[in-house]
Amino acid sequence: MNHKKIQRVMKELGLKCFVRIKKYRSYKGTVGKTAPNVLDREFKAEKPNEKSVTDFTEFKLFGEKLYLSPVLDLFNGEIITYTIGSRPTYSLVSEMLEKAFKRLSEDDELLMHSDQGWHYQMKQYRHALKERGITQSLSRKGNCYDNAVMEYFFGIMKSEFLYFKEFESIDHFKLELAKYIEYYNNKRIKAKLKGMSPIQFRTHTQPAA
Repeated sequence: MNHKKIQRVMKELGLKCFVRIKKYRSYKGTVGKTAPNVLDREFKAEKPNEKSVTDFTEFKLFGEKLYLSPVLDLFNGEIITYTIGSRPTYSLVSEMLEKAFKRLSEDDELLMHSDQGWHYQMKQYRHALKERGITQSLSRKGNCYDNAVMEYFFGIMKSEFLYFKEFESIDHFKLELAKYIEYYNNKRIKAKLKGMSPIQFRTHTQPAA
């Protein structure tokens, strides 16, 4: 079918085509020590703070770039914390870790998985995990499927939030992002969570303290 006819029909139906932004790549080769892929695509967890995944993604707004560094709990898909900044520095990761550590109890034995981005190969990162007794796991080089759950979240977040909202400024974007993550954790239901949101599922399945 002629592309002009498709454009005309899409216009009549009010349809728009969005092209996903090229993914930010933090891999710069071997810049530190790598860890084995302990997670091995076993994306199910039996309890909170058992398995978490993290990664970086990039936004381009108002001629500037922003970088998001979240942590997702594989038990319920909850975004337990995140940091955002104008440069993909290690401080974004270290701040993210400090926030994530506050969610851990002494009894938790966490596995933290990521890709082989340079942040996750750094001595500081590996030392921070080791100090808290956290097992590090890294995807195999160039294999995005090893961290598919995090990749899936980025795709959903950009499709539902980034591409369908208009922002007045960088500060407005950050405010709306916080609202979206609040919605994602508390109200966005998932079939695999028995029709509950991540936090509803965690609250429902965990015994009261």
